[in-house]
Amino acid sequence: MQYLNLERMRQVDPETFRARRPFPWTNVQGLINDDRFLQLCDTLPDISVFARHSSRTGGYGDLHALQYWPGLEIAQPWRDFIAELQQGEYQDFLRRLFGLSPRQRIELTMHWHFEGPDFSISPHVDARRKMGSHIFYLNREADWDPRWGGQTLVLDDGGRFPATARPGFEDLQQVAASEILGNQSFIFQRNEHSWHGVRPLECPPGRLRKVFIVVVNRINLQVLWRRLRGKDPDGYPRHREPAARPQ
Repeated sequence: MQYLNLERMRQVDPETFRARRPFPWTNVQGLINDDRFLQLCDTLPDISVFARHSSRTGGYGDLHALQYWPGLEIAQPWRDFIAELQQGEYQDFLRRLFGLSPRQRIELTMHWHFEGPDFSISPHVDARRKMGSHIFYLNREADWDPRWGGQTLVLDDGGRFPATARPGFEDLQQVAASEILGNQSFIFQRNEHSWHGVRPLECPPGRLRKVFIVVVNRINLQVLWRRLRGKDPDGYPRHREPAARPQ
């Protein structure tokens, strides 16, 4: 049985997606078949193999991150799921959604993030090499209370800030917030005003916001230079120990 729900993927309308303002985004429920979603939640990589960061650029609080690479030891359900993400149906889905031609080259990178109390991601626009991202939320109802936060916020700057600026939440209008429980995922396409962020988590100690993120990268000079140096588009070595970090 497949992990991805192909019928649900076909129901996501590319024109509606791309017409969204201030940037294309959509929240999709049930993109993973429900029983497979539970398998993935039950077989997540153990936090002991994640790299721990006490802070990150534009954010605060504890972040546990694990970058996928081909030699990474993960449970079989995750191997099978990632294999599907690397195949034609899913990549064709992304191409339709983002309006890419068949000749447009892309490369996917993937990582898990576990985030604890007080973690936040300040409003930001992603790097230009990124065409967009697909965030799979992996908390079940028993694991997380939406009142603790964790939603990805769609923010509007009214065209006032360059993508390199660092405005606060108070400087932007919140347009929408993603749904995070019940086999939800959030997809957005980058533009020069695709501001998004996560407000500080208010979960109790021991609880974690768990996500798996697929990044759609364009093949630009930065990506090609990193490839020549044996790195993936995110800057991580393609063959490494699990806890390695980009330099």
